[in-house]
Amino acid sequence: MGKAIRMHETGGPEVLRWEDFDPGQPGPGEVLLRHEAVGLNFIDVYHRTGLYPVGPLPAIPGMEGAGIVEAIGEGVSDVAVGDRVAYAGLPPGAYAEVRIMPAERLVMLPESISTRQGAAMMLQGMTARYLLNGCYEVKAGDSILLHAAAGGVGLIACQWAKHLGATVIGTVGSPEKAELAQSHGCDHPILYREEDFISRVQEITNGRGVDVVYDSIGETTFMKSLDCLRPMGMMVSFGQSSGPVPPLDIGILAAKGSLFLTRPSLMAYTAQRQDLLAHAQDLFEVVARGAVKIEIQQTYPLAEAAQAHRDLEGRKTTGSAVLIIE
Repeated sequence: MGKAIRMHETGGPEVLRWEDFDPGQPGPGEVLLRHEAVGLNFIDVYHRTGLYPVGPLPAIPGMEGAGIVEAIGEGVSDVAVGDRVAYAGLPPGAYAEVRIMPAERLVMLPESISTRQGAAMMLQGMTARYLLNGCYEVKAGDSILLHAAAGGVGLIACQWAKHLGATVIGTVGSPEKAELAQSHGCDHPILYREEDFISRVQEITNGRGVDVVYDSIGETTFMKSLDCLRPMGMMVSFGQSSGPVPPLDIGILAAKGSLFLTRPSLMAYTAQRQDLLAHAQDLFEVVARGAVKIEIQQTYPLAEAAQAHRDLEGRKTTGSAVLIIE
C-alpha cells in the first residue's frame, strides 16, 4: 500500500488528489517499482486537462520516474530486485509512491547518475535526443531556433546542440531566463515579449533563416516559426503549451520555401526496446562526458503536485523539476 496522486475528473490542478493506492503485485513481464523521484512535464498538464486522454478515470498521471525495483514478475530477466532504474513514456501512472511497470520500458541507471537526476532527465533528455538526431540530424555549422530555451527540454537541447557544433538561437520570457539559457549553450537568447523573434533570427542568420525550428509552444508561435526557416528547412512541432495549432493548408509549406513539417512524439521514437535503449545510452553518454549537465531547478513533494502544475503552467519553473517521494 502507498499513496498516489489520482484524478477522478479532468480540469484544473485542483483535480489532483493525494489518496491511498495499492498497485498490486507484478504479473508476467512486470516489476513493482518504488519511486524515489518523479519527473514533472507539460504532457502531465495535457493529461490532467483532458487535452490528451489519459484513459479511464480515476487515473494516475505522470510519464517519468526513477527508483528501486522491489519485486519482479515471471519472465523478467533484464532487471533484478534492488536495481536502480528509470523510465519515460507509456503507460502513465508515475505520480505514485509505488507502481507496476512493464520491465521492457525500464533502463538501468549508471552509477554516475543519481535517481533524482534520472527522474529529471529521461523524458526531456530523450526528447532532446530525437529532436536533434531523429527529426533533423543537427551537425556542426547548422543554425537552430529553439522555443522555450530555458525550459526542461530547452536547457538540455541547448547544451546538446552546442556540443554538436550548432549555432543555437532560443526564445525566452525574461532576462533571467535569457541568462540561464545562455549559460547552457544558447548563443542568442531572444526576449520574445520585447523583440520580434522573426526579425532577430533573420538578423542573426544574415537573412538566410535557420535550418530547423523546434517549437513546443504551438498556436502562438507556429506560423511565425515557419517564417524563420531557410528554404527546405525543417519545422518540428513537438508541443502546444499555448494551445493546439489550427488546421493548416499544406500549400503554405510550398509558398514559404518547400518546407518540411513533422509532429513527433517520444513514444513513437522509443516504441521498440532497441530504440529506447539507444536513446537512453546516447543521453547517458553526453551527460557522463559533461557535455550536458542535468540540473534540477525545482523540487516539490509528490503530495504537492497541484502546486507544481500551477507553477509549470504559470511559467514560474525553469529547467528540470521533480516530485520527491520521502
